[in-house]
Amino acid sequence: MTSTMLGRSLKSLHQIGAIGTLGSFGACIVLLATAPTTSLVAFAAVMQGIASISKWLLVPSLAIVLISGLLAIAANDAYKSAAWAWVKALLGIGTFEGTLLTVGSSARHAAELSALAVSGRGDPAQLAQVLRTEWGGLWILAALAFINIALAVWRPRLYSRSTQSSGLGI
Repeated sequence: MTSTMLGRSLKSLHQIGAIGTLGSFGACIVLLATAPTTSLVAFAAVMQGIASISKWLLVPSLAIVLISGLLAIAANDAYKSAAWAWVKALLGIGTFEGTLLTVGSSARHAAELSALAVSGRGDPAQLAQVLRTEWGGLWILAALAFINIALAVWRPRLYSRSTQSSGLGI
């Protein structure tokens, strides 16, 4: 595979992963914002939906973004010396960790607590705390994802040793 083909493949994977990541964040935010509060059964179903989005779409999409971005840095000398690429890498790693710790675990925990509430054994105060954590975490992580996209589009010099750009846009 030629270098150009590798770069285009990594760029495509990176963009597809970014679309899945932002779509997942958006879907989870919309579900949380519109979750029915009058029916515990319906609320528990929404929480299970958020947990499923996190497990099957958000985490894999973010892993694709992170891995393809790190591979692009490794494969491209211009990225190795571009500070913006390393800022993106650090933000990507932080976003991935934050997603696993905040959104992923909070979504599972909220789904479990809401299922307990349906059976009459749950603590609404504990569920409210988990939802605040998940709500805040989603917005912070979505903002970090947008910052990463802005860095890819803007590509600030940030004291880069090289002013050359490869044009791959990762």
